[in-house]
Amino acid sequence: MCGIFGYIGKRTDASTVVFEGIKTLEYRGYDSWGVAAISKNSIFVQKQVGKIKEAKLQSPPLSSLAIAHTRWATHGGVTKENAHPHLDCTKQIALIHNGIIENYDTLKKRLSKSHTFISETDSEVAVHMIEELMKTLPFSEAVRQAFLACTGSNAFVAIHTKSQEIVSIRNGSPLVVGYSDNEQFIASDAAGLLPYTKRVHFLEDNEMAILTSTNTDIINIESNTKKNVIPTVLTWTQTAATKSGFDTFMEKEISEQPEIIQKIANDQTNITSLAIAIKKARGTYFIGCGSAYYACLSGTYLFSTIAKRHINATVASEFTFQEDFIKDTSLVIALSQSGETMDIIDAVKRAKEKGATIGSIVNVEGSTLSRISDLTIPCGAGPEISVASTKDLVAKLSHLISLSYCLADKQKEGEVSLSGAALETRRIIAKKNTISDIASRLLKKEHIFIVGRGLSYPAALEIAMKIKEISYIHAEGLAAGELKHGTLALVEKGTPCIVIAPNDETHGANIAAAMELKARGAIIIGLASENHEVFDHYIEVKDCGPATIIPTIVVGQLLALAITKGKGLDPDKPRNLAKSVTVK
Repeated sequence: MCGIFGYIGKRTDASTVVFEGIKTLEYRGYDSWGVAAISKNSIFVQKQVGKIKEAKLQSPPLSSLAIAHTRWATHGGVTKENAHPHLDCTKQIALIHNGIIENYDTLKKRLSKSHTFISETDSEVAVHMIEELMKTLPFSEAVRQAFLACTGSNAFVAIHTKSQEIVSIRNGSPLVVGYSDNEQFIASDAAGLLPYTKRVHFLEDNEMAILTSTNTDIINIESNTKKNVIPTVLTWTQTAATKSGFDTFMEKEISEQPEIIQKIANDQTNITSLAIAIKKARGTYFIGCGSAYYACLSGTYLFSTIAKRHINATVASEFTFQEDFIKDTSLVIALSQSGETMDIIDAVKRAKEKGATIGSIVNVEGSTLSRISDLTIPCGAGPEISVASTKDLVAKLSHLISLSYCLADKQKEGEVSLSGAALETRRIIAKKNTISDIASRLLKKEHIFIVGRGLSYPAALEIAMKIKEISYIHAEGLAAGELKHGTLALVEKGTPCIVIAPNDETHGANIAAAMELKARGAIIIGLASENHEVFDHYIEVKDCGPATIIPTIVVGQLLALAITKGKGLDPDKPRNLAKSVTVK
């Protein structure tokens, strides 16, 4: 989950290069950060607790080799000692690490007899193990053997004062090599490389990259053999990973959504092969985590109402309880932004072992999920930097709507519905002041409930997710029919309740739920195509057929954003969260 950036090459300001590099990757973790650079046979280190945004390097030395890290804490608290990079006892080796070394306790007990540990982290075990192995082995081989001795999903990036190379290894936790003229890069996310190069190689599991200023060797760590690599050329632009004049990435990413929806409406070529696979499969499963799971849940409604097909939706971390039903005739479709989420990768690998066909809807080019899938639909949302997912989710929903209509042989209807959603999303973004006014009334509320039926139920879950993850207000999304089975007990005078009431078969029942809530003193915020007397506040969402779920969710995004900014919080970097969840 943490951010990694490394550089070796012709520049003499390597520490500044990697420092700026991890600034672009801070969404992967922002508890603390650190930089290590080799200069005159010693290692310059600066580490600091807190976000890197306003920080500055203190007297960085001339250097052409450096690594940097921004942390999302797993082992050990948020302290300067626990921040990466970690040094060995001789201070000649520096290491940064993503993942969890599951057998660290056993390794640490053995190493503690002759090595001094400074931090509480599992990561420090690795650097002392490399130090120990270097008594008889060259640096890269010591790193390789240390990595093989560690269990769990991990990524190591290490440097040594005398080797003049960066040694990087991954298994489960992502790393990307970047190639340029007389300089090489390593990063945990391809988006961080865009200012420098678009020529990359996504390391496979159990691959080691040895970077020098002029070359990178890719080695399989199990067979210890070199691999010939043809670099992938990224299609993302550098400006796609910048704020482009907006105050926050979230605002920028919300603004990009109408164009993304319309683009998917106009080009449905990617969905044909997946539609054919669904028709052939005997048992189709959607899996995802967080917002991606809510897209999966939306897919079950869309496929049922439009294509008349039953689809199973499961949280990826719970997929193990479905695995007895997976056969070689099954189709598992994984939805992910990063394509590196550990729960999803593990579930997909287990399904693949059972002979299932793997499909995916994934946003990051060259990600692990896209590489191990048999059929992939690229989201096409471009780099999503804000931790809270917006445009990626909307892209997934757009593809699922297109896919549903394709299965029903009604592609034109799907195009019309999505085009309407693109127009309505654009209109809602332009009218966001109305939403901001309502948001200003919610800043001091402790609870917000969001209710809907049918396709509006996953929309309610997603809106609740956005509100709680960036504004820290407790929000709960639920099926409107479940109000009477517990949650209504929490509603009292002044409790804000958002009622989603689109112009579909659920409209009357959703209005009835609004009346039940209002009778208990709730303040009703209605999201509907027409106003109703039960609403205390009304936000218009014009009817776009099944695609109405998209502008409805965009209203929720804007509402959560306005509450967050009204409270003076940073919507891009919510506390305790990170963008890519690469640990279990």
